[in-house]
Amino acid sequence: MAKQSRLAQVIAVEKQVKSRVNSEGAELHKLNQKPDLFAGMTRTYERKSEEGEELPPEQKLVQYRAHENLTQWSTMWAELLDVVATKDWGNVRARADLMVDGHLLVKDAPVTYLIWLEKQLEDFRTFVDNLPVLDPSKAWRFDTATGLNITEPVRTARHKKVPRVLVKVEATEHHPAQAEIVHDDVLVGYWSQLFTSGALSDPRRRQLLTRVDSLRKAVKEAREEANSLKIDPIEVGTTISKWLLQD
Repeated sequence: MAKQSRLAQVIAVEKQVKSRVNSEGAELHKLNQKPDLFAGMTRTYERKSEEGEELPPEQKLVQYRAHENLTQWSTMWAELLDVVATKDWGNVRARADLMVDGHLLVKDAPVTYLIWLEKQLEDFRTFVDNLPVLDPSKAWRFDTATGLNITEPVRTARHKKVPRVLVKVEATEHHPAQAEIVHDDVLVGYWSQLFTSGALSDPRRRQLLTRVDSLRKAVKEAREEANSLKIDPIEVGTTISKWLLQD
């Protein structure tokens, strides 16, 4: 019986095999696009008479054989089919409970879902981290009537410049009065201002980020547990490859 491997090991091997098949397969594919490398030629010269010039034979050897390239490719390809099949068969069985702080959130979550969820939580955290927060320099309270955060109203005075004539020198029999226009700062009313905001409080945002981080940690642990499943190797590549290559 073939040796079992942990699913995590199979995933690591899959990356290596894919990389090798992509690299070596690309080289084989390039060779296939150069027909001159697969072509050979032998040419001999026969002089017409004994007195004629004698020339040596010419030869161009075949450097590559198409069937050998095909065999080399199909061998690598069969290995890739096997490792991917082993991973996918394992993924069908690999499951783990998603537990956070002693609470069961998802029972028997498939490892493929856990991998996907892990990425989604990264996006969720980025979203939360970029939410607007309340200005910490202001005292806020939540107003249930408007659904907004509000401050207490602040009363400020409004002043207005009011012109008046300031007589500097009274008029006399011989000289007119000397005067100028001045502006007095007169209190005319009061502003009452309160601020509103739809932003989150910073403690609330930090609470959300902490919860997201706790769930991310739990998902990672569940994924690692699911990936520790021992699985038998699946060998389908040779069968598929042989069927394709049969005469």
